[in-house]
Amino acid sequence: MASPIIVRRSRVHGNGVFAACDLPAGTELIEYKGRLITTEQADELYDEIYTGHTFLFALNDAWIIDGNVGGNDARWFNHSCEPNCIPYLHTHPRDRMKDRVIIETLRDVAEGEELNYDYGISFDVPYTARLKKIWACRCGAPSCTGTLLQPRTHERVTP
Repeated sequence: MASPIIVRRSRVHGNGVFAACDLPAGTELIEYKGRLITTEQADELYDEIYTGHTFLFALNDAWIIDGNVGGNDARWFNHSCEPNCIPYLHTHPRDRMKDRVIIETLRDVAEGEELNYDYGISFDVPYTARLKKIWACRCGAPSCTGTLLQPRTHERVTP
């Protein structure tokens, strides 16, 4: 069976993942793969906060999938503020290292359409103008927030 996705250059950012055929809502597309590392290892290996680029996917509170090593085409999905896909966590009943992330369509997607999901990125540091610029969103959606960073509910909003 042919893959439902193809990777090619994207107008959003670098490479992107595109529908190879019409896809109905709820279609499982691909598992996000890579080596498993701890949060501490990720912090030691990568300074992702100030690069604006990452292939790291938080699997659960103990493990991160590092798509930089052993990653597959799932690492090329771009972010969108109006996503047409969603990553689902499939938890293992006994072993957190065996949890998996599967990306599937949220709605019907036409052949050739770029596939994307909301990255849900958040950091435990103040969201400065510099940080928001580093993590600028380029999705082009009408409701684009301008940043890949999720709102911080515990930060005080100043007028």
